[in-house]
Amino acid sequence: MLLGSSQKAISEVLMSRWTELPPRSAERQPARFSPLFVMALGFVACTGKVTDPHAGSGGVAPGDPPAMGALTVGPTGLHRLSRIEYDNTLADLLGDTTRAGFAALPEDVHDPFDNDYATQLVSGALIGAVETLATNAAARALSDPNRRDSLLGCKPSGPGDKVCLEGFVRRWGRRVFRRPVSDDQIAAYVGLSAFSVEANDFNVGLSLVLSAMLQDPSFLYRVEQGTEVGPNSGLYRLDDYEIATRLSYFLWGSTPSDDLLDQAAAGTLQTTEGRRAAATTLLADPRGQDRVKAFHAFWLGYHQLPLAADLATPMRAESDALVNRVVFERHGDYFDLFRATETFVTDSLAMHYGLPAPADAGGAWVPYGASPRRGILSHGAVLAAGAKFDDTSPTLRGVFVRNRLLCQAIMPPPPSVAVDQPPQATTSRCKVDRYAAHRSGGCAACHNLTDRIGFGLENYDRSGAFRSADKDAPECAISGDGEVTGLGTFNGPAALAEVLIGGGNLESCVVTQIYRMALGRRDTPADAETLKALTGGFKQNGRAFDGLLTDLVAAPAFIHRQTEP
Repeated sequence: MLLGSSQKAISEVLMSRWTELPPRSAERQPARFSPLFVMALGFVACTGKVTDPHAGSGGVAPGDPPAMGALTVGPTGLHRLSRIEYDNTLADLLGDTTRAGFAALPEDVHDPFDNDYATQLVSGALIGAVETLATNAAARALSDPNRRDSLLGCKPSGPGDKVCLEGFVRRWGRRVFRRPVSDDQIAAYVGLSAFSVEANDFNVGLSLVLSAMLQDPSFLYRVEQGTEVGPNSGLYRLDDYEIATRLSYFLWGSTPSDDLLDQAAAGTLQTTEGRRAAATTLLADPRGQDRVKAFHAFWLGYHQLPLAADLATPMRAESDALVNRVVFERHGDYFDLFRATETFVTDSLAMHYGLPAPADAGGAWVPYGASPRRGILSHGAVLAAGAKFDDTSPTLRGVFVRNRLLCQAIMPPPPSVAVDQPPQATTSRCKVDRYAAHRSGGCAACHNLTDRIGFGLENYDRSGAFRSADKDAPECAISGDGEVTGLGTFNGPAALAEVLIGGGNLESCVVTQIYRMALGRRDTPADAETLKALTGGFKQNGRAFDGLLTDLVAAPAFIHRQTEP
């Protein structure tokens, strides 16, 4: 009986959160009532002026930023926590490192990042997973008395100790909702203590509070309201807590710390200097370094490798080590990421690449020497991105370079074109001859932009190992010659990097990609001036990547949102 009534009580608390949303959201209410599902639909439906259930302090700081008439930013919407963000947040809030969300929540769309609000659709599977995850996380947190006591922060005098529970809701709720908790919310959550009295167990009510908060839409979604800049402009400046949340999820992929929330309360994040200082602190934390590595893994396609663990693990470690060296150890020219003359390999990975064995079998830096490899484009983790049909795909590798490294959109083939089979052999089994059919007729326009690039990487198989002939066709020698149309010819990933660097567009694409991850959306023409300014600063500052990150959070665009049309 207690279980059923407690579930109803949680639903009532969550529904009270639903009623605080704009009336427009009610139009999306499904016939079959499910509070969390209704609330989620309502949040997603809100594309303009939303009512923030946790509206708090935070205004426009005097004298900052520049004149708003010149600022334009692309439209954005509400962001749901991605699977990785959800797990990171639970780890920071509860010390829960089970990473249960990654397995239970529906897979995020990677294009290339996992936090684009436009792809975050609501589903029954999502709602069911959220409820189960919240219930289980609460149970795990309270199963360890030491963790429970540390989390609670007070010693309850008895089952119905509302003072202790209220202190917990107020303190922990600020972390969960990423801003101070309103009195109405506190009252609603503390009301669940009635179940503690009924069961004669304080933990019963505490467990319900934990579970309900982890299902609250203001936990699952990053609500941004802000203050409108100019009448009917549709441009809103974020409040202090919204800025803290953007900062933390951009640079940590997790909820703000108490320290960052204290900075929000003090109003320091409204200034460019305050945001730069906060970003520097966040990046110095291991979570900041992990987030930068995650950006590169998403951007360069190796977040989840289609390889066995004995290869995938050392390959990911190889790329992480290079990113860490260039960005955090040396703070040097970002192009060193593409020009590095040595790499971090284990014994097995060195053998796979044909490199000398490292000094430490578990992993050490090894020079490339006479090998034609250089930089991250030579890593097996990156070269694995173009796998298809149990082999490499020159087309996919070319699309990868155009999309990810040049920020050029390649249109997908028309529905009438079969993409589930490789080009068939005619008079020759050689891949270069079979793919020649792509470069004639109506397909030529796109394939001339992609396949020529891919063939310049053909000497490297889908796991990054060097080869001199086609897979299963030893009579077909691979020349390794490729071309980036309009930029130049190359042979192999090291030479490709030089062509891309020489083309002059790599810096702007790097800036565009990190901007997309920072704001959780694709850029639009309205973002052009911000991207141009960030690219100029990136070049002037010697292409220091950590400097780019602090420039980005200092930019006026980072603390504003534009409503959707």
